[in-house]
Amino acid sequence: MPRNRKRILGCSNDDEDNLDVEKPSIDMSGSDAFPQNCIILYRGESFPFRAVFIDNQELGNYNIEIHNNFDHHSHSTDDVECDLEPKKKPVKAFVYNQDFSIPAGKKTFEADIDISIPSDVDTGDYHFMIRLTDKSGWQQLKAVSIKIKDKP
Repeated sequence: MPRNRKRILGCSNDDEDNLDVEKPSIDMSGSDAFPQNCIILYRGESFPFRAVFIDNQELGNYNIEIHNNFDHHSHSTDDVECDLEPKKKPVKAFVYNQDFSIPAGKKTFEADIDISIPSDVDTGDYHFMIRLTDKSGWQQLKAVSIKIKDKP
């Protein structure tokens, strides 16, 4: 049967068989994975971000965003609940938003970057957000609750 006849009848062709319909995954279960929920980080210090990204066909890029959770909102990607400080208004909240590329052709990638926390930002509850996008545009989100405090 000719190729065009197959499409008219609704049968798949080779291109459709290769369509990516799966979201990528963010693995934070390894012993090196960081940060984990409820971790305390300190103003004026750096910390590592480490995670493993996996996709069935090809990874694209990722974004790291850190924003305050002074109003106790939720992103509901984890069952872990951390103790929250009282609600408050931000004065000089830490805001971080950075995109990172993943080398072409990768199905697995180990992210490993350092992030510096300024010494003059508000202490308190924050969300560490990871957005992973594969080459086809599928996205996975992971939210980790962290605290920023003064070094004891």
